[in-house]
Amino acid sequence: MSIPRNQQAIPLYQVVAQSILSQIESGELQPNERIPSESEMGRIFAVGRNTVRHAISDLVNQGVLKTVHGLGTFVADNRMTKTAEYLYGFTQEMQMRGKKVTSQVLEARLIPADTFLSRRLNIQLGAEVVFLYRVRMMDGEPTAIERSYLPHQLFPDLLENDFAIASLYETLSNAYGKRPDHAEQEIEASLATPEVARLLGLTPPVVVLVFHRETRTSNGQVIEYVDSELRADRVRFYANLKLRSSKEESVFRRLPVAAAGER
Repeated sequence: MSIPRNQQAIPLYQVVAQSILSQIESGELQPNERIPSESEMGRIFAVGRNTVRHAISDLVNQGVLKTVHGLGTFVADNRMTKTAEYLYGFTQEMQMRGKKVTSQVLEARLIPADTFLSRRLNIQLGAEVVFLYRVRMMDGEPTAIERSYLPHQLFPDLLENDFAIASLYETLSNAYGKRPDHAEQEIEASLATPEVARLLGLTPPVVVLVFHRETRTSNGQVIEYVDSELRADRVRFYANLKLRSSKEESVFRRLPVAAAGER
C-alpha cells in the first residue's frame, strides 16, 4: 500500500495509525482481533518497522489497541459493561462509570393505551400514557434508544420536565415518590431497523441489543414499560448467576411486542 499523495506531508506513523483506526471504525478489524505483525504491516504500508512500532505504540496509548506479550497486538474491546443484576437508570449507571450522559428527546407526548400497554401497565384501555422517546448519548456518542411508557394518572405534569438533561428515574423518585425498586427484563439480539441504525449512527446491516422491561415500585406497582436498543459495539451485559431459582422468579410475562408506530 503506497502513501496517498495528499498525506505525504503527514508523519508516516500517523498515516499508518489512521489506516488501522479506519479499519477498526469500519468493522474490518473487530474487538479482540489480532492485527498483522510489525513486519507484515511494514510490507503492507511499505514503511520501516520503527514507523509501524511508533503507530502501534500511539494507538496503544490511546486505548485503541492492546499488546499481549508473546501473543501480539489486538484491537481493544472498549465496550461499557452494564449490569443486568441491579436496577439502575441509564443516567445513573453511566455516571457511576465516569461517563457524561445527555439525551436527545425525539418525542414527549400523551398517547392512549392500546391493548398491549393496558396489559403491561395495568391500566384501562384508552387511559392516558406518557410516551418518552429519547436517544441516549454517552460522552456525546449515540449509544442507546429508549421508548418509555408510563401511566399518566401516576405522573401528572411529568412532561413539564426537560428530559434532555433530567434523569427519568430520579424524577419519578423525587417528584412523585415512586422509586423504581425492581423490574422484569428480557434481552435479545436483533438486526437494527433503518430508523434505529440512523439514530445510533450505524451502517446496516448491524446487530443491536434489544431489551423490554417492566419497572415496579417496592409494593409491585408497575410504573414504567420500556423498549430499548443499545449499540452492541459499545455495551455488554454482566450478571452474577446462582444455581437455581423458582419458576416464578425467572419468567417474564411474554406479550407480543408491538412496533412503536403501532401503539
